[in-house]
This record gives sequence, C-alpha cells and structure tokens, in this order.
Amino acid sequence: MKISVKGLLIASSFLLPTMAIASDCESRGVLDDRYCDENQDMVADAPKDSEEWIDPSTLVFTYTPVEDPALYKDAFADFQAHLSKVTGKRVIYYTVHSNSAQVEAMRSGRLHVAGFSTGPTGYAVNLAGYVPIAVKGDESGFQGYNLITIVRKDSGIKTMEDLKGKKIAHTSASSNSGNLAPRALFPDLGLVPDEDYKVLYSGKHDQSILGVFNGDYDAAPVASDVYDRMVAAGRVDGSVLEIIYRSPRFPTSAFGYAHNLKPELAAKIEEAFFSYRFTEEMSASFKGADRFSPITYQEEWAVIRDIAHATGTAYTKSGLKKLAEKDAAKRAKKKAAELAKQAATQ
Repeated sequence: MKISVKGLLIASSFLLPTMAIASDCESRGVLDDRYCDENQDMVADAPKDSEEWIDPSTLVFTYTPVEDPALYKDAFADFQAHLSKVTGKRVIYYTVHSNSAQVEAMRSGRLHVAGFSTGPTGYAVNLAGYVPIAVKGDESGFQGYNLITIVRKDSGIKTMEDLKGKKIAHTSASSNSGNLAPRALFPDLGLVPDEDYKVLYSGKHDQSILGVFNGDYDAAPVASDVYDRMVAAGRVDGSVLEIIYRSPRFPTSAFGYAHNLKPELAAKIEEAFFSYRFTEEMSASFKGADRFSPITYQEEWAVIRDIAHATGTAYTKSGLKKLAEKDAAKRAKKKAAELAKQAATQ
C-alpha cells in the first residue's frame, strides 16, 4: 500500500496549478503551459530570458527504470566520465523506480540528462521540457525494430488486403508491435483488426512466428528483432516464410536533456553524446550498439505518437496520472509476490 500511495502522490503533483507559465509565447503546440515551441519542432524551446537558464555545477543523469537499477548504473559509468570530461561538470547517477517518477524528476529540475523509454518519452517531452537528441545505435543508424507481417510463402498471400477473412495471430493485448501497432497502422492499409479478420492471441512473438511456420495461423504481426533472432538461431526456416509488410522503424529509449540548461552547456552535452563510443561491456549490455545516433522527436517518434493516439494514450497530466497508477500497481503486485514467497519459505 505504501508503494501505491507514493505512486499516486507523484501523479498528483501534476494536477497542481502550474506555477511557471511561459510568457510571450506565440506557439506551444501540445506542450504544457510552462513551455514554448515557437520553432514548432514539437519540443520545448530554451527559455528566452537568460535568467531562466540553469548551469548546475553537478549534472544529474539517469536511465529508464529497470528491474535492477544497479545494472545500468554500472553500464553508464564510463559514459558519465566522458560526459564529465566534455562538460567540465561533476556527473552523478540518480536512480528512479518508475517512469512517472522519472518524468517528475525532470519537470521539477532534479534531473538534467536522461534516457527515457520509448513510450514515456512523449510524457517527458510534453510535461517535463525534455529534449530528446539520441538513440543507441551503430554506424548504420539508430537501434530499433519494425512491426512486420509474416506469412508462409506457399500460402498464396501476397498483400495485406489478402489477409481479409484469414486467421491472424496477435501476441497479447498490451504488446506494442504484436497488437497495439497493428491496430493503429493496419487501417491505413485497408485492414481493420477484429473487423476484416478475427484476432487470435498467441501469447508471445515466438509463438506467433512458430504458429505461422507450422500453419496454425495464416499470418502474424510480430517484432522484427524477435523474428530475426529466431531465423538466425534456426528455430524457424526463413526460406519458408515471407514478410509482406514492414512498418517504419520504432526507436528504442531516447537520450537527451532538460530544455532550460544554458545553451552552451546543452551544446557540450550533445558533443559528449555524439563523440562517445561504447565500451565492450556497454555494447554487450545494449545488443551490440556502439554509439549514440542523432534523432529528432518530431521525425523518429512520429510512428510512436501515431500509435499512442490511435490506442487512446494521451501525453497529458491525466495520462501521466494513469501511468503513475499503473506503475504503482505493478510495484505493489511485485512486492506482494515477494512477501508471499518469503512467507512460503518460512
């Protein structure tokens, strides 16, 4: 219960009256009232008044909350040293335990540089003045994955319209590429899930892939990285299957900084990100990525925003409140399971 209350308190802070509202603002788009977006790039502009710029002696950095926060704290240690060298600032790692808490930390000024998960990036941009600039990647570009639709080559199915009336496997209701993205993107291709075909839930991406391979389903929308790994591992014969649709690439977690940092400091932070090359240990932790690749929220996050809007996700205060409640419920459930396990062993 304590955890749930904490999550709700975090969310409630977004419902308080906004104390600092950007004045003389000609355009802010969908950003919170305290931010401006006069260049219309969908992220907060630096404050016009230099008195509102911040130049902290210590930069606070964090990465998206995970099951074991210490794992990524160690993984980013070398990058933090590089960031410190380039900026001339002390850099410390700030552990957060939920996506909503991470957004609140930046909004309140306690967090300066951060990596946000794909979905929560929209909340950070709209509500916390977050400016995403990079995604993990390699020399070929940013690290990401696609929604793909797979069929058997001998099925006679060649286009998405051919799927009407067929048996199509989605993975699970909460899956992005396995369910939410198809529901958002397929209608523009003339195919509406649950109307043009009956959705059959397989449970997991690999089960969808195996189901198509074995003929249990006519097709399946799945994540490209899972499919590629299964083909590479020999779990399915790629020569038997065919990809008939590939979405724009979905980015992984975004890296960036608070909009109100002194412009010279912000420029140094960008320099630090793009001049850095991952250590072997860091590369291993992030699936072979070896650098930070430049992105913009306006371009690379367009497909994520489309999916969010189509599935009813709102990057607003009320939307973040729901996210905080969901985070709190998840932590409470995990804590209850731990306590039950401890009780069973006593």
